[in-house]
Amino acid sequence: MAVPFPPLEPPPARVEFPSPRDLGDEDVAAVGGDFSPSTLLLAYRSGIFPWPNGRLVGWFSPDPRAIFPLERAHFSRSLVRTLRRRVLGRRPFVVTVDAAFQEVMRLSAETRPEGTWITPPLFRGYVKLHEMGWAHSVEVWLEGGESRELVGGIYGLSIGGLFAGESMFHLCTDASKVAFAHLVARLTAAGAELFDVQVPNEHLTSLGCVSLPRDAYLDRLANALDKPSCDWGALADVDPWRASGA
Repeated sequence: MAVPFPPLEPPPARVEFPSPRDLGDEDVAAVGGDFSPSTLLLAYRSGIFPWPNGRLVGWFSPDPRAIFPLERAHFSRSLVRTLRRRVLGRRPFVVTVDAAFQEVMRLSAETRPEGTWITPPLFRGYVKLHEMGWAHSVEVWLEGGESRELVGGIYGLSIGGLFAGESMFHLCTDASKVAFAHLVARLTAAGAELFDVQVPNEHLTSLGCVSLPRDAYLDRLANALDKPSCDWGALADVDPWRASGA
């Protein structure tokens, strides 16, 4: 299925979210609600994202907020060597865009040993956003003769100059790193302003992500949302090494 561009705008949301600037020391902006495209887009445009816990639906705007700084995107030498080895090896990785969105989401949920927040209602909400042109994925495949296997990927939402990364997975060493690097290269080439990765952790820090105070994040978000949306069909042809400076 071809992903539409420009993305299709849903009807206005029937809910309202508080301004994250008024949350003080709290990270939770709201509880309850649905995962309709209208609600999800309003949340991300407000600097808020869903984080379900079982049947409890929480909407969060953490302080600090983790981002990948696209304006100074740079991969370490060791990561560049790893990426080249994986792409040029005997059984190379092949990278695609929007070729298996639902599979990337499903495997992102199933491969997390600590459990997942990707509940069936949330899954359906993101699939609808993908069908409308807002949600996208990068897939990594392992070539093997006449067949190939999906071994890594990352997905998220693209709204104006914002890409909100949701989750990634790997079934093969380095596959998620390759997906992440290709995504960064494509976002950089497209002139994206903000790559939001939500909550800082050790793995994201190792990839070059940094933390921003919530108010600083919201300022950058406002600038990013003023930018035109990325054409993900065109991004599929970007040379990741040239775009990333690797």
